[in-house]
Amino acid sequence: MREVMTKSMARNIFYGGSLFFIIIFLGLSAQSHLYIKSTSTNEATLTASVVQGKKIWEENACIDCHTILGEGAYYAPELGNVMKRWGIEPEDHAGAKDTLKAWMDAMPSGIEGRRQMPQFNLTDEQYQALADFLLWTGTIDTQGWPPNDAG
Repeated sequence: MREVMTKSMARNIFYGGSLFFIIIFLGLSAQSHLYIKSTSTNEATLTASVVQGKKIWEENACIDCHTILGEGAYYAPELGNVMKRWGIEPEDHAGAKDTLKAWMDAMPSGIEGRRQMPQFNLTDEQYQALADFLLWTGTIDTQGWPPNDAG
């Protein structure tokens, strides 16, 4: 004799299966979050200057032209590992600031038809904070993404 599934049995299977997959989803989400937090970012190395640099990045809408770690506009170069591409070591905070300031002060280039970066008229402290932020982003393990070694 064949048993027929009742509405009550079907409802229990639906709710039980849904609950099972919700628990699996939440568990995998938590595991992913903990993995990324513990292996990819350098949260322990966040300083007040890095946080200030991120604020300057946001206030000046740098992401409207640049990408950072693959996020943002593609009008201007990726800046996630710009300090590394410029040959600046993560410990060289003064060199990073001086290089960034010199590069930004040289913009806009005045060459007709070339992309132009606006002058933001930052203070030395703001240049240092922005440089520290870019140095910090260069230490994040992005597992090779975005592929921008050529600059």
